[in-house]
Amino acid sequence: MRGTRAQTNTGRKEGVNLNKQQKQKKETTIDSYYSPNGTEGERSTNDKPEIPANWIQAVEELKTQLREAEDNWEKNLKIKISHLETEALELKQENSVLKAKIIQLENEAKEMKDEAKEMKDEIKRMKDNLQRNSDQKEKDDQKAKDEIQSLRTRVKQLESSDLTRQQDTIRQNKKNEKIEENVKHLIHKTDNLENRSRRDNLRIIGLPEDHDKRKSLDIILEEIIQENCPEILEQEGKVEIERIHRSPPVFNPQLTTPRNVIAKFKNNQIKEQVLQAAKKKPFRYHGNMVRITQDLSASTLKDQKAWNMIFRKARELGLQPRIKYPSKLIIFLQGKVW
Repeated sequence: MRGTRAQTNTGRKEGVNLNKQQKQKKETTIDSYYSPNGTEGERSTNDKPEIPANWIQAVEELKTQLREAEDNWEKNLKIKISHLETEALELKQENSVLKAKIIQLENEAKEMKDEAKEMKDEIKRMKDNLQRNSDQKEKDDQKAKDEIQSLRTRVKQLESSDLTRQQDTIRQNKKNEKIEENVKHLIHKTDNLENRSRRDNLRIIGLPEDHDKRKSLDIILEEIIQENCPEILEQEGKVEIERIHRSPPVFNPQLTTPRNVIAKFKNNQIKEQVLQAAKKKPFRYHGNMVRITQDLSASTLKDQKAWNMIFRKARELGLQPRIKYPSKLIIFLQGKVW
């Protein structure tokens, strides 16, 4: 469409130039016929008739009108030419913009072509990678299948060996249970033997350490009996002690409580009388509270200690708890033993 407009404008310019040349030729002919003062000019022949004055005036007016028309025509022509030049400049600018856009589109097309080529290459690489991965996966799958088959075979072997091991374990567990029962029986028997070996012993708890520095422990024990249950000495006379010592034998200065005293009586009856008297009332020695109990093995004492909280709670409830040898808790309630 723009090409058509350009051709039309060019045709108009050529037509204007042709008309202008024709008018100049015509004016030259008329001017050459008359002189500037309105007289007849020279002609090729001298025998032509004289032209009237009114004709000359009319011709002058016509020339004036022609000049004015020509000036107006030239002005309009210049305006049109200016407009055409402006349009041509705009067309030139549009053409430049179009060329720039065309160049840009060509560059974009080139870039798209390059990108398409890169994408094509990338797709090809991806296909190659997929093919390699597929081949590798098939190899891995086959390897995994072989390993699974090997593991299944191994599992079957392990299951068969595990069954044998389970049977061996069951037999071993039975043996262990029997051994544990024997061990428990031996421990119980050992504790019983140890407690029997301690049946003539009494444990004195709470006796201060400084007393046995001034006196021997057997004299202190006799004084304790004399102070708390003198009737025993009156009946039996002197209390015979086979041996007496602190336990543990080595003094630990970090301990805040005094060590226990273990006394072995030669006469079991006197030991029982002292123990029964200690159960009826608390013993004192030079103003200090001392507690006398039966001497037992460490394991039996540990078992009895487990009942301490229940023992104290039963006393708070007004019950009469007792620890029966070796470590059994009994309670007296309403004349019955529970």
